[in-house]
Amino acid sequence: MNTKVNLAGVELKNPVMTASGTFGSGAEYSEFVDLSRLGAVVTKGVANVPWPGNPTPRIAETHGGMLNAIGLQNPGIDVFCKRDIPFLKKYDTKIIVNVCGKSTEDYCEVVERLADEPVDLLEINVSCPNVKEGGIAFGQDPKALEAITREVKKYAKQPIIMKLSPNVTDITVMAKAAEAGGADILSLINTLTGMKIDIYRRTFAIANKTGGMSGPAVKPVAVRMVNQVANAVKLPIIGMGGIATYEDALEFIMAGATAVSIGTANFYNPTTTVEVVEGIENYMRKYGFNDINDLVGIVNR
Repeated sequence: MNTKVNLAGVELKNPVMTASGTFGSGAEYSEFVDLSRLGAVVTKGVANVPWPGNPTPRIAETHGGMLNAIGLQNPGIDVFCKRDIPFLKKYDTKIIVNVCGKSTEDYCEVVERLADEPVDLLEINVSCPNVKEGGIAFGQDPKALEAITREVKKYAKQPIIMKLSPNVTDITVMAKAAEAGGADILSLINTLTGMKIDIYRRTFAIANKTGGMSGPAVKPVAVRMVNQVANAVKLPIIGMGGIATYEDALEFIMAGATAVSIGTANFYNPTTTVEVVEGIENYMRKYGFNDINDLVGIVNR
């Protein structure tokens, strides 16, 4: 039985990986999960300099999910290269580095720095606000998305994944812009923008007022967007958004995703990723699928 999938020439032993920002860089989860069982570990966002993140409170629970406005707090690329890459290299899994920035130059600086590091893929978080363009996210303007994809590709030695924001009118326009810019892979969806009011304190539940909504509540939106993108571009897709079980993961795969990322579920069940790997294997055995790739996009045929 083959569970291997190929993302732009990088072979993963199975299609299951972690979602950026929900797994640290693997160390804190390694006592619960054998990282070598995963197709890949996707790190928390890494910037060219340390970011302190947003003021607290910056997390709130919602029905069927959560809001977060962590603000991509991270120690910066120097600490990441010195501490986190050597740790992840101890495991038989692929390493995907999530890259964030406030300007195109920021992203390119990190990507260039990672060119000679032993990491397999780079995921570019274009939901960051573009400080030079008045704060609109790179991922909400197709021209900006195509331009940053093209620039990042000039510096990248590894294949690049553009992580698409769902906070747009038409996700296929963004997918085509990333493809036109030279993206190798697409990942989607990032979080949906949401808000919660604390009626007893009579103020916003999160200091930032808005936050990114994730968890099971976003899954139907995410599956729909993955399916739309799968029918609009020729790039491999990493699907994510509310995956908590192997059934959820298979929905994304059947919709057209070659691989899947698990995020929010890690917080309440740290072993979710391995359970999903095993669940997919059991499903394939039960229903007579010898190759996971036969399930990718099966509803579109």
